[in-house]
Amino acid sequence: MQKEAERHQSSRAALTLAALGVVFGDIGTSPLYAVKESFGEDHGIPLNVENVLGGLSTIFWAVMIAVSLKYVTLIMRADNKGEGGIMALLVLASSSVRKNPQWRVPIAMIGLLGASLFYGDAVLTPAISVLSAIEGLRVGTAALSHLVVPISVGVLIGLFALQHHGTATVGALFGPIMVIWFLALAAVGVRGIVGNPVVLAALDPAHALRFVTGHGFASFVVLGSVLLAFTGAEALYADMGHFGRVPIRTAWFGLVLPALTLNYFGQGAVLLADPKSIANPFYHAFPEWALYPMVGLATAATVIASQATISGTYSLTKQAIQLGLLPRMNIVQTSAREIGQIYLPGITAVLLLATIGAVLGFGSSSALASAYGVAVAGTMLVDTFLTFFVIRFGWGLNLPLCVAATGAFVAFDVGFFSSSLLKIHEGGWFPLTIGTIVFAIMATWRRGREILLARLRLHSVPLEAFLESLFTDPPPRVPGTAVFLTATPDSVPHALLHNLNHNKVLHERVVFLNVMITDEPWVPFGERASVARLGHGCFRVIVRFGFMNRPDVVQALELCKGQGLAIDMMQTSFFLSREKIVPVGGNVDGMALWRERMFAAMARNAGSITDFFNIPTNRVIELGTRIEI
Repeated sequence: MQKEAERHQSSRAALTLAALGVVFGDIGTSPLYAVKESFGEDHGIPLNVENVLGGLSTIFWAVMIAVSLKYVTLIMRADNKGEGGIMALLVLASSSVRKNPQWRVPIAMIGLLGASLFYGDAVLTPAISVLSAIEGLRVGTAALSHLVVPISVGVLIGLFALQHHGTATVGALFGPIMVIWFLALAAVGVRGIVGNPVVLAALDPAHALRFVTGHGFASFVVLGSVLLAFTGAEALYADMGHFGRVPIRTAWFGLVLPALTLNYFGQGAVLLADPKSIANPFYHAFPEWALYPMVGLATAATVIASQATISGTYSLTKQAIQLGLLPRMNIVQTSAREIGQIYLPGITAVLLLATIGAVLGFGSSSALASAYGVAVAGTMLVDTFLTFFVIRFGWGLNLPLCVAATGAFVAFDVGFFSSSLLKIHEGGWFPLTIGTIVFAIMATWRRGREILLARLRLHSVPLEAFLESLFTDPPPRVPGTAVFLTATPDSVPHALLHNLNHNKVLHERVVFLNVMITDEPWVPFGERASVARLGHGCFRVIVRFGFMNRPDVVQALELCKGQGLAIDMMQTSFFLSREKIVPVGGNVDGMALWRERMFAAMARNAGSITDFFNIPTNRVIELGTRIEI
């Protein structure tokens, strides 16, 4: 028992260390720019003792409310069989309102909006993080200022160039580096506090209340900068499935929150001692001998934060594809042991170009900060809305309690989101543009698939009636097994009709295969495949994968052996229907013509279904059909 307890504690410690390297990279690098932007001169709030204490208190209590209370205490309880993140929360909220179908479409649209804003966040996080770290060179000497942007671009190109190798090896170093980073944050924070301990008074929330109410409109404007202190809060929830609640909570309360608090207060002490240090209070807090080592450590920390965001984007994209919100893409598995280690070449290229474009276009972390907050606040607001439906309809809590539990967070999020919208003309348009494009793509693909499936069902022939008719005068049978993939398991696949029409034969065994992606994150092997006998050597096989599973049709078909259907892959041919989608416009139940054309283009350029389902390409026969939408 003692050894088992020791192993459990060792495993928890390892997970906590790993969580430090993956989960807290984004929020852990916020001190690089959060204080500087919150006390920026453009807000018109003078840097006196009262205002510095008020600003520090606002940052501290905003982090406590947004992270400690909202995500760590409430939202992390809303898991989909251990999985978190915007997609898992969307699925959980949708399944919670099955008895209230009027909410399903609004929830889907809200969820798509939140997921779309995440992509804007994914572009800006690497840009602002790396740029703010390299800007430390300007503190050392103005002669290096012209190198900040080129070096930042070089670091980002190197980071994205390494993605195809996977992060398994480098990931082992992430935790220890971030431990050193947080200890450095805490140490320099203590150094500043010892020099000016009056900043500890900022723990009193009264200072925050006076700060956000005592400067008129400027108090509202400054909220858009304060929210930079809790960017990355959603990562705690999104990575819950990898590390679990306890390690994340342990790392947050045991190291991250204390280190961040000490550092923010230390920067405040530096501002009180020298208001001119507002140009970069983070680096001015360090002694001169530590400046360049900290630039190096900060660069490493921001690369880790960027890597976590990039990996999160891969995971979100994979889930969106599985759930039918994005077209199929090439997904490369970079680790034989870790299923979460994936690489998407197409997404990598788009992220790289957009991130470098943001660095070159905005040129500084201060300019990027104006763009950054919109995506962060918008995603957090969506999380709060979806959580309401989970606790109200999923958990069955009474309405007043649900309103009380989420209403305060909605007011909190709306305040910060509204403030961030004031900066649309300064750069907030950038993530909103990205989010709008992604939302249009997701909504169009989702609706297009619904229309396509409806068209297929409209012209479909009932399978069992067709087989009964077919075998009254059966065609010649040939050796082997034919597997027909179909989206409608009760209908005759078009590929079968074309095969009978052109080849005039039927294999001795015929399998009608329907692949379903469920709203569960994982489907165990024992529940993955079901076989139904249709007679005359025909079988209906339904294969189920969770939206976190890697779809593998060959592996799933091997599971059918235990149900009396043993399939020899060397004697098996897979027949697929390739639909040629023709946009015609004008249909009552269709989409606008531009959306139909967009859907047709996405379908035409979608990744190979054989690669996506891991079907041997040398065993595949494709037969085309034309469908108007």
